[in-house]
Amino acid sequence: MTIRDLQPKLIWEQFDDITRVPRPSKREGKIIEWLQAFAKKHGIDYQTDATGNVVMRKPATAGFEGRPAVILQSHMDMVCEKNSDVEFDFDNDPIQTYIDGEWVKAKGTTLGADCGIGMAAALAVLLDEELEHPAIEALFTVDEETGLTGAFGLGEGMLTGKYLINLDSEDEGEIFIGCAGGIDTVARMDYDTEETPEGYAFVRLEVGDLLGGHSGDDIDKGRANSNKLLARFLYNACDTFKIAVERIDGGNLRNAIPREAYAIVGVPAESKADFVERYLEFGESLKEEFRHTEPRMRFSVSDATAPAAVMAYDDLCALLITIVGLPNGVLAMSFAVPGLVETSSNLASVKFDESAKQVVITTSQRSSVESAKLYAAQTIESVFFLAGCDVEHSDGYPGWSPNPDSKLLKTSVECYRNLFATEPKVRAIHAGLECGLFLEKYPHLEMVSFGPTLRGVHSPDERLEISTVDKFWKLLVELLKVLE
Repeated sequence: MTIRDLQPKLIWEQFDDITRVPRPSKREGKIIEWLQAFAKKHGIDYQTDATGNVVMRKPATAGFEGRPAVILQSHMDMVCEKNSDVEFDFDNDPIQTYIDGEWVKAKGTTLGADCGIGMAAALAVLLDEELEHPAIEALFTVDEETGLTGAFGLGEGMLTGKYLINLDSEDEGEIFIGCAGGIDTVARMDYDTEETPEGYAFVRLEVGDLLGGHSGDDIDKGRANSNKLLARFLYNACDTFKIAVERIDGGNLRNAIPREAYAIVGVPAESKADFVERYLEFGESLKEEFRHTEPRMRFSVSDATAPAAVMAYDDLCALLITIVGLPNGVLAMSFAVPGLVETSSNLASVKFDESAKQVVITTSQRSSVESAKLYAAQTIESVFFLAGCDVEHSDGYPGWSPNPDSKLLKTSVECYRNLFATEPKVRAIHAGLECGLFLEKYPHLEMVSFGPTLRGVHSPDERLEISTVDKFWKLLVELLKVLE
């Protein structure tokens, strides 16, 4: 069985087609062309703005012409993460999906169900001639994952609807009415090099097989940050060994908790065995520390070739102090919404730019409170400033303030209750959605967000629960039918 055999067949067929089209963030050209070709093939009116966003329009069915138009919104880009031992080209290769029990997964890469399954649902609505609905505007935005570029650059006149249903949520049975805002803080630390000391033996230290996940939705799950773990050991090793480091490399994307990191480290040859033993012992202690949240954590050592030069020792110490000192994880819980993370930071990646002799450290802060978001960014910035780094902030994006009295929300809850004889949870999410930006451009909008159940998002463990797709589809279809 393939995913095209699953039910509801129409939505799974669209999802399968989408997984075959490369769509990395900021490189969405192929999926834009595919969407345009889809619209032409099926005679659907469409428009593309200068940013690359695509909107497709379907007229209301008979008897629904007087109802307000409904916007079905999803983003077309996907997070491109793979296991280090997997050969995969996200710019050209199709995602290799497979069914594993109750879940759809991908072989060694992210699945792209975030937000491919939302796209598939919108396309299925456009294709299904049996549905009853008001006028539909299906909006597909670019670059949600790395900057919300599409939402920021949404063209004038692209939308006319009163209601917007965001199809980018990951917990079936939950309806979201608010989200966090975010900002990225990136530091560049200059460093000098020095000749590699004579008599040094070099090894490659690796931390791997962490769960990682979404830097917003999973930040409260107690998962380890590979950059933090590796820096902890090297920070301690500076007291015992005169270490020499060629490079440290960990993490990739600002919105993913880093799962892997490595360092090329040298010590006096006579200390190598002791150094390796201490690293592995450190790994065992960390496995115990994270035994409830990181079942597969791996610490490994392999021999490495001695480089011609290493990072100057004083600069290395400054780097390690900075990484160890950076706040990471949950910074504050909400008092307004019990159980909701209010503010967090993710130490996303550490990369050496050898040509510029700089270390680039990327972090991301989120908060449902605007002032707290800015203060979190200042907190990170202050640590970087103490280390003499150059610091830049992204423009950031606003949160989405909940409107618990909206007609769209009340109708969504009523539909869910009638369909499934249970009450859905209504909540806000710590992840960033595009809704806050849409509200700035179209203040009249009423919005909700819902979707099927996804787990392991932004990591190669991403998986989509099959049974929840049917419930997601039924709720969407019923809501379009009764919404006035």
